[in-house]
Amino acid sequence: MVKKKEKTRRRGGLQVVTLCISTAMVLILLGMVVFSVLTAHNLSNYVKENLTVTLMLAEDMTNPEAQKLCADLKKRHYVYGLTYISKEEVLKEQAKELGADPSEFVGTNPFVGSVELQLKADYANNDSLKWIAKELKKNAQVTEITYPQMLIDSVNKNLRKINIVLLILAVLLAIVSFSLINNSIRLSVYARRFTIRTMKLVGASWGFIRRPFLKRSIVIGLVASLIACAVLGGGIYMLWYYEHEVLTVITWQVMLITAASVFIFGLLITLLCSYVSVNKFLRMTAGELYKI
Repeated sequence: MVKKKEKTRRRGGLQVVTLCISTAMVLILLGMVVFSVLTAHNLSNYVKENLTVTLMLAEDMTNPEAQKLCADLKKRHYVYGLTYISKEEVLKEQAKELGADPSEFVGTNPFVGSVELQLKADYANNDSLKWIAKELKKNAQVTEITYPQMLIDSVNKNLRKINIVLLILAVLLAIVSFSLINNSIRLSVYARRFTIRTMKLVGASWGFIRRPFLKRSIVIGLVASLIACAVLGGGIYMLWYYEHEVLTVITWQVMLITAASVFIFGLLITLLCSYVSVNKFLRMTAGELYKI
């Protein structure tokens, strides 16, 4: 009798371990998709915010006037960052590249100053740039505005396609994850279907019968989530170890949201599957239990 109890206990323990590992593997895949979607969004913003809009300034514009213009531009709600390049800096750079000072031949500095603008991600598209350029051209000191129109179109189209693919993949994987975890938990409940029947016969309420299954599902969800987060964290560390610059797109917010998603999904899905599976066997008659 003691040996039989030990054997049953070992089998139950092995079942819980197997269920934790299988759930963790599914949560790892789900976490990777959430992580990829969030990282792709950050990468999209990073690329857009590094596209440059160049403002060519009037030849007679002085440095104090240019600084005042820059201060005004920084207050605009669509400006992410800017760099002012004075005509003296342009002359110095060109002289270094040419190996001679062009002003010695012309008599004056032939170059003009410029301002390089980086726009916020939401405004880095050709529709927004049209009215932004129109607004900036109202300043008489701005002679010309240039931006890579073809590149901006191409970047936005490609990023939109990537986001759609990732979202479809996330939905499909969520459905598959639910199915896999549901099947694993249903099998574990199936193994104890006669215990459920016995408890019903002695007058136990449905809530009382469900309670141990739901408690176990919480433990399984927490353990599986911890394993999944540890694996995902190790993967992120490896990325950082080989390329430190990934932290520009893999922020703490991305890591926290990914971890929270894994924990929430892990707990909710195991609880829901346990609840549904136990209820299914509670509704069955003795004859139905022997048939399945």
